[in-house]
Amino acid sequence: MYLLWKVAAAGFAVDQITKAIAAVVVEGHEPRHLLGGAVTFTAFRNSGAAGSFAPRATLVFTILAVVVLVLIARVARSIRSTGWAVGLGLIFAGAGGNLADRIFRTPGFGRGAVLDFIQIGESGIFNLADQCVTAGAAVVLIQTFRGVPMRPVVTSGVAGRALER
Repeated sequence: MYLLWKVAAAGFAVDQITKAIAAVVVEGHEPRHLLGGAVTFTAFRNSGAAGSFAPRATLVFTILAVVVLVLIARVARSIRSTGWAVGLGLIFAGAGGNLADRIFRTPGFGRGAVLDFIQIGESGIFNLADQCVTAGAAVVLIQTFRGVPMRPVVTSGVAGRALER
């Protein structure tokens, strides 16, 4: 389903563009507070996972992101559900966006730190790739709880062909 790839490409592009802007406008500057301090733009290089979990495991998170991307790419052709395509596309965008940071940002290949720059209230600092993963996981959970299959149920006969549509 091409929708998955469209969502993934759009999410990845927005993430990388906003990180490029944040690297110039936010990083190295004083935090910028908006909406009475409800939203803060401040740069933080995160070598770990969300919330700076396991900062010395950058290589592990790099490998994990590659595995996630490969698994999603393997099932992508058989997805027939719009919800699953959107959810997995968002996860692909987020994992790909943060993987790009880990590959291309300092201190080096596979060990780079992800650029986080958005803080809501007293929450942790995050980026749009993180939000893509979170939203994608929520959509996947909703699809799962609703019982929506990722792939069409294989049946035979006229009724089966009608169900596949």
